[in-house]
Amino acid sequence: MKAVLCNRYGPPDVLEMHELEKPELQENEVLIRVHATTVSSGDSRIRNGNRKTLPLWPISKMALGIRRPRKNILGMDFSGQIEEVGKDVTQFCKGDQVYGFCGKGTYAEYISVREAGSLSLKPSSMSYEEAASVPFGAVSALDFLRKGKIQAGQKVLIYGASGSVGTYAIQLAKLFGAEVTGVCSTRNVELVKSLGADHVIDYKNEDYTKNGEKYDLIFDTLGKSPFSRSKKSLQEKGLYVTAVVDYREVAQILITSKFGKKKIISGIAGEDPGDLKYLKELIEEGKIKAVIDRKYTKEQIAEAHRYVDEGHKVGNVVINWEARSD
Repeated sequence: MKAVLCNRYGPPDVLEMHELEKPELQENEVLIRVHATTVSSGDSRIRNGNRKTLPLWPISKMALGIRRPRKNILGMDFSGQIEEVGKDVTQFCKGDQVYGFCGKGTYAEYISVREAGSLSLKPSSMSYEEAASVPFGAVSALDFLRKGKIQAGQKVLIYGASGSVGTYAIQLAKLFGAEVTGVCSTRNVELVKSLGADHVIDYKNEDYTKNGEKYDLIFDTLGKSPFSRSKKSLQEKGLYVTAVVDYREVAQILITSKFGKKKIISGIAGEDPGDLKYLKELIEEGKIKAVIDRKYTKEQIAEAHRYVDEGHKVGNVVINWEARSD
């Protein structure tokens, strides 16, 4: 099979196409032919592998690999079709169209995924490209909003509302019944409104921490609006949730867990396949939609990484594994 490998840290050009053997299928796994995957900001950070891009340095670098990536196939999201099932698999069949995310790396023609992993039938109303853009961003948004104990009637602010996690967080927060404010750049204001935000703040023209508004929950999807700056905009018992954690946030989590009424919360998004099934239902009911910025072929994956490195990605950048460059 073909796979894109990252055998050393560096710029997008370190990504190279190689021929590998198909994964060996375990008894509790399914073999999936990948139709589409994504290039996330996380993929970009891992590929760069430097102090500026990796939070919790140097612990994160030791976990990823000091001199070169231990896991040399990047990618988390996928959609595709099952080509083979292990003998202990009971929930899926050959030919099923599925989507999900996994830690083995999805920049490959085939991947093996545990039946009990983050795997579900693909939303029937979505293309493979659209479905691949859902799993990590939407599951992360759902998980972090739950960590923030979101409730109907609350005032919720989403910082980074036009990114992969943010676009889903806006839609999910509205479904939970919250009054939602999205923070984004000028060019994405109309997009965030179209996703259901009640209010949109253009951070280039307005500082939400200075407008006098108070929120029950602030969800920073990018880690760019720190708790120290945001807490003045929280209600007395408000919660600040961040998807990106460095040493400062770790210290604040420990301190606020013991002192003060305003808390900072973070963590790692869960891998409950039930979340993918729940999102599938919402998508098929027309309550959630995917936002795709750009699409690339597998031969253009370095170009896709260059675009994501610029930091202006809107929603998701998708790699169509089946398409070919002319």
